[in-house]
Formats: sequence, C-alpha cells, structure tokens
Amino acid sequence: MDLKEYQNSILSIILKIWTFFLIVFASTNIYAQDSGRARTNVGLVYPLSSNWTNAPKDTNSFSLNLIAGVSAAERGISLAGISNIIRHDARGLQIAGFSNHISKTADGTMLAGFLNTYGSGRGVAIAGFANIAGSSSGAQIAGFMNKGGDVSALQLAGFMNLARDMKGTQIAGFMNLAKKAKGAQIGFINIADSAGTQIGIVNIARNGERSIGATIDENQTTLLTFRSGGKIFYGIVGVGYNFNNKKQKYAYEAGFGAHVLTIKSFRLNTELVNGGLESFKGGEYEKSSLRLLTAFKITRSVELFGGPSFNYVNTNTEDGKKLTTKYVNSWTRNNGRDLYGFYFGYTAGVQIGF
Repeated sequence: MDLKEYQNSILSIILKIWTFFLIVFASTNIYAQDSGRARTNVGLVYPLSSNWTNAPKDTNSFSLNLIAGVSAAERGISLAGISNIIRHDARGLQIAGFSNHISKTADGTMLAGFLNTYGSGRGVAIAGFANIAGSSSGAQIAGFMNKGGDVSALQLAGFMNLARDMKGTQIAGFMNLAKKAKGAQIGFINIADSAGTQIGIVNIARNGERSIGATIDENQTTLLTFRSGGKIFYGIVGVGYNFNNKKQKYAYEAGFGAHVLTIKSFRLNTELVNGGLESFKGGEYEKSSLRLLTAFKITRSVELFGGPSFNYVNTNTEDGKKLTTKYVNSWTRNNGRDLYGFYFGYTAGVQIGF
C-alpha cells in the first residue's frame, strides 16, 4: 500500500466513525425532542450536525463541533474547534479554539483562544486576546483587553481594561479606564471620572489629587515631577537634569508613594522610587530610594516637602562614582569597574496641586 492509498484509507475510517456518531446522536435527539429534554449535538459545522438546520432553535446539554456550532442555548458543555455561537443564554462550560459568542447571559466558564463576547456574565471568561461583555459580575481574564459595561468583579488584562461603572478590581499591564470606579484600579496608567483606589504611576480622577513639582536631592539632581493619586496612594514620574555630572546629565525617576499621616495642612509621606542618569552614549547609573517626607501646605494648592532617603546605587561610570563619597556599605565587581552601595541622602521640593 502506497502513501496515497494509506491516507485515503485513514480518511475513510474517520468519515465512517464520524457518520456513526452523527447517526447515534441524531437518534438520541429524536428521543430528547419527544421527551422535551435538552439535546446532544455533534457536528462538523452548521448545518452539518446531528441537529441539522434546527440547530439555531435547539437547547443542548452537550455540543461538540469540529469547526463551529450554532445553538439557541446551552446547558452543559460546548466544545468547538473554532467557535461556539449561542443565540440566547448559556450555563456550564464553553471551550473554543478561537471564540465564544453568547448573545445574552453567560453563567459559567468560557475559554477561548482569542475572543469571548457575551451580553452579561456571572462566571469566568478567559481569552487569549479579549473579553467583551455588556456587563460582568465574574472574572474576565485576557491576554490583551477586557471591555465591560457594568463590572462588579475582577478584570485582569495584559494591556487594557475598559468599563463604564466598575465596583470590583481592574488590573492591567498598562492602562485601566472607567467612568465610575468604586473598587481598585491597578496598572501603569489609571483613568476614571471618579475613582476609589488607584495604584499606578499615573492616576487621573476628578476626585483625586494631581500636582506638578520640582525636586532636588543630595546629588544635585533636579527633577520636574508629576504626582497623582487618591487619599492614600499616589504615583510619581519625573524627568530632569544633574548639575554635577559632565556626561550623564539627563535624569528620570518613577515610583509609588503613600500618605501615611494627614493632620490639617501637615502630611507625612513615604515614597519608593527607581531612577537613574543617562548620557545616551553608554554607561549605567541606577538608583533606588526609600523616602520619608514631611509636607506642609502653605496655601491651598502649594506644598513644600522634604526629608531623608535611604538609597541603593549601582554604576559603572566615573561620573556616577564621584557623586557619593560616604556609604553605609559599598563593594565593587569586575576589577573595580562596577560600584554598588547603600547610603543616606535627602530629597526636597515644592509642588502645585491642580
């Protein structure tokens, strides 16, 4: 038997087995239809299935389609190589290689390689790319984006979460957007018309705090900073210039802060930031700092702040090694080329809220 005959033989066996299953499940569905129970559907792609052209009107307890399946409703498990298309509601488990589409309520778990779309959900939707829902009270987890109208649970996405009214938690690798957020937004950028807790580098909310400031530290690094957040947590991002260095002059930092104590016009803040100096021509100077800052509002919008910092630095440039002379502990590697050390410093500044 040559290769072509062998392939034809295998294909013939597969077709016979598939035909057998279609006949068995078709006969089962005749009984199910007579008894009023949910049906079982097995097929290739609509209408080539045991439910034939009636598939869009049928409610199934089990569905298996090699390519794609269509049904009115599902009450158990739905499996499809590419897509499950459910015209009304679904309860149970829906798994598709590419996408699940449920027009109304999804009450259970949806797993798709690329996309889940549904009207409202009370379960878990997991997709490789995106979950899109009218409303969700369960968990949406996607590699790229989750979009929901009213969300009262968790949205977790690799890039972005979108919601109209959010009462749960949004966690995204880059951005969270919501009109009203009564829960927590955690991401690099968080934006809401009104927000509960926002934890990110940039946080924008009408009921939040935003300020533009200028700071200076023990190394004469001066930064223009943007601080944004809520009553407790806020984010920090800044760019600037170092006046001591000849080569690595351009400065940057980003991090998080918290208002640990507030008494009228006085606040005590802690900040954890990471930054560095750049020449854009090679060399490294990186610095991580833990700050304890006292802040006083001298007007409603102007605040002065300053305090000690505990710093960790690593550098392999001559400019960087000259910035600090007194260390709590320091060491070198690569024959003295790389310097690492801990030391105490300070930060002081002024900021204007808006």
